[in-house]
Amino acid sequence: MMPAWYQRMNPRERLLAWIVAGAMFVLLNLLILNWLFGALGRARVELAARKAAGAEQALYMKERDLWMKRDQWIQQHQPTLKNPAEASVLLDDLKQIAGKYNVLIENPAIGSGETTPNHQAVFASIETKSPWPPLVHFLYDVQRPDAFVVFENVNLAIDSSDPTMMRGKFKVARWFAPAQRVK
Repeated sequence: MMPAWYQRMNPRERLLAWIVAGAMFVLLNLLILNWLFGALGRARVELAARKAAGAEQALYMKERDLWMKRDQWIQQHQPTLKNPAEASVLLDDLKQIAGKYNVLIENPAIGSGETTPNHQAVFASIETKSPWPPLVHFLYDVQRPDAFVVFENVNLAIDSSDPTMMRGKFKVARWFAPAQRVK
């Protein structure tokens, strides 16, 4: 009934064989359980992501009219890019708003920005120096919704020579309607 190789073992070898077999059995079960719990965890994460995506989609569907109105407003109010010289107009607007709040503009530069299916951009790069409150008012006035102006890059720091002053480096862009609107 017992295999011949098992009968040839002495009791000490049999005990060692049972210990090794038991250890292998435990390790194999641990590996299987680890894989099962990992798969269960991944399934829970995926389920949570799908539920979140579903809730997000439901919210978009619920707010569809709002987004349609916003899209229609953008289509009606977003300016069109007539020529790349619009960047100088943007820079002039920035200088005018900065002058209103006594924000010093240094190292102005203009250029044409990226073109995407949603917008065409022109940009102005400026550096500023001012106390904090006027800078906040300047930033607020620049970003009016009907101006279609965005800050693409902002770097603010306290002036090392005068701790009451703020130094800022900004890349400010004006977004114009795309050449071919996507419907």
